[in-house]
Amino acid sequence: MNNQEKFWKEEYAKAYQEKNRTFNREQGINGWKIMLKEAENVESLLECGSNIGRNIDFLSEILPLAKKSIIEINPEAYSFVVNTYKIEDSYNGSICDSNLPKEKYDLTFTSGVLIHIHPSDLLKNMTKLYEYSKRYILIAEYFNRTPVMIEYQGEKDRLFKSDFGKTFISNFPVKLVDYGFLWGHLYDDGGWDDFTYWLFEKNI
Repeated sequence: MNNQEKFWKEEYAKAYQEKNRTFNREQGINGWKIMLKEAENVESLLECGSNIGRNIDFLSEILPLAKKSIIEINPEAYSFVVNTYKIEDSYNGSICDSNLPKEKYDLTFTSGVLIHIHPSDLLKNMTKLYEYSKRYILIAEYFNRTPVMIEYQGEKDRLFKSDFGKTFISNFPVKLVDYGFLWGHLYDDGGWDDFTYWLFEKNI
């Protein structure tokens, strides 16, 4: 387990779970409607890094019939999600160590997860996102044109901004379906905090 995985599994997990309980549900749902406006026929989805299931809750409103699966590294957050929501497949551990079926899910996604992965491990995590997807991959993260590390809660090497969309499309055979920006001035209460999103579709 690397330093980032240890931090999210053990050290900061409880504080982050409490933070994720306070967001405005209506704003969160509206954010997802914007990000998925170009996605069609999503009948199954996998969230890589679910925490306590905030996005699973939002997506249950938007895609009530879609089968929902998760990967979550923290045992307490994982247990909460699988006992609160109807979850199809699940893995308690890191994205890189997960072993769910490949090309099963119409949509795989991360939201505020890749920013917490060290750049040296980024492509390995993106590979899992790509391999698990049957069609769409959505990435919603903090953006910066050049990679930069920012202190997070007083800790170094815990938050990294970069152009995640460019990294993904440069390394995997996908086409860009949509991209955009959720401005924190309007969407902070929904938990988006100046997020840039990219929706990709696999070239099959």
